Amino acid sequence: MTQGAGQEPVVRTATLRDFRVPPYAQTPVPPQTAGAVPHPSLPPRAPEPHAPTPYASVPPPAAAPPQLPHPGNVAVGDEPPEGYTPTERDLPVINRGDTVQVQAVPEPRPVTGEGLGPLFVVGDVHGYLDELLAALAEQGLIDADANWAAGNARLWFLGDFTDRGPDGIGVIDLVMRLSAEAAAAGGYCKALMGNHELLLIGAKRFSDTPVNSGAGTATFQAAWLLNGGQKSDMDRLQDVHLQWMSRLDAVVEEDGHLLMHSDTTAYLDYGSTIEDVNDTVHAILTRNDADECWDLFRKLTKRFAFRDEGGAEAVRELMTTYGGQRVVHGHSPIPYLLGEVGTEDGENGSGPVVNGPHVYADGLAIAMDGGVTMAGKLLVVQLPLHD
Repeated sequence: MTQGAGQEPVVRTATLRDFRVPPYAQTPVPPQTAGAVPHPSLPPRAPEPHAPTPYASVPPPAAAPPQLPHPGNVAVGDEPPEGYTPTERDLPVINRGDTVQVQAVPEPRPVTGEGLGPLFVVGDVHGYLDELLAALAEQGLIDADANWAAGNARLWFLGDFTDRGPDGIGVIDLVMRLSAEAAAAGGYCKALMGNHELLLIGAKRFSDTPVNSGAGTATFQAAWLLNGGQKSDMDRLQDVHLQWMSRLDAVVEEDGHLLMHSDTTAYLDYGSTIEDVNDTVHAILTRNDADECWDLFRKLTKRFAFRDEGGAEAVRELMTTYGGQRVVHGHSPIPYLLGEVGTEDGENGSGPVVNGPHVYADGLAIAMDGGVTMAGKLLVVQLPLHD
């Protein structure tokens, strides 16, 4: 990836002083047009009965409304842009050229017999398809042609497939395809609902319809743009993608691991069992009420519930209600949980060095967002951890 190439002058922000804004966040990305070259890492495949329509067959989109400024472009002293939402501060992007890259050292995979295979989880991807392909291949989950190669292994994505990175729809297409291939091989590849899935669904369904944000009037469209929404993703978004995202579960339990996207206790507002939470989330999306969907998005955007004093108790409350011996989540990048961010000039060679998952809250929580949007690391990890 070359996100740091051709970097614009440094833009100071109102909330975080050591970030640069990448060019894609400042200039709308041109939509993919018919005849575009497919992703080099994914060879052409014959259409399947239920496969999404190839991008080249999508008719040219209508002219998009003007882009609102990305939060990273808001300078100190600026008034918040119209349509400001509680998520405006949701983690701008650090220039990838300012930080240190980390080599991954995969855990050895145990030999398994018939039945359930080894369990893997994937942190936030945010459109970084190349990094995802490399991380999956490194763990032996896909082959050189990006096909499922892990037999009866189990793979869970923790949500946030789109926004900020260059190819969110390509990531969704890959996960959808691997889900079918893994099932045919006796394993499975599944995914959880992230707050950015809710944001993209809302931006498509409700656009600039005003919603009650609790802090004035807001819209999904404005929130999506403020939080790294990519025009190229919206141009390529199809009904099959919306239907797939809308059916994702919010919480699951696997091998004593309580998997969820966000490090928040807000899931407790939606049910006292895992089944209740997932049924409630699906029902909200089915009812298609803008205010109700906004409230769900707002609650699942909360973070850091497990980080500070009382964090272990918050984790125990979730596990007492839903089960499991450890919570595994994405959403909050590990550099933020550790209080580490990159400096704009890479002083002393420092940066958000991520070697693997972050275990915290008395060992009860595992953070999986390695901060790929800030030159951290896209994590694909086998559970249980050997810590």
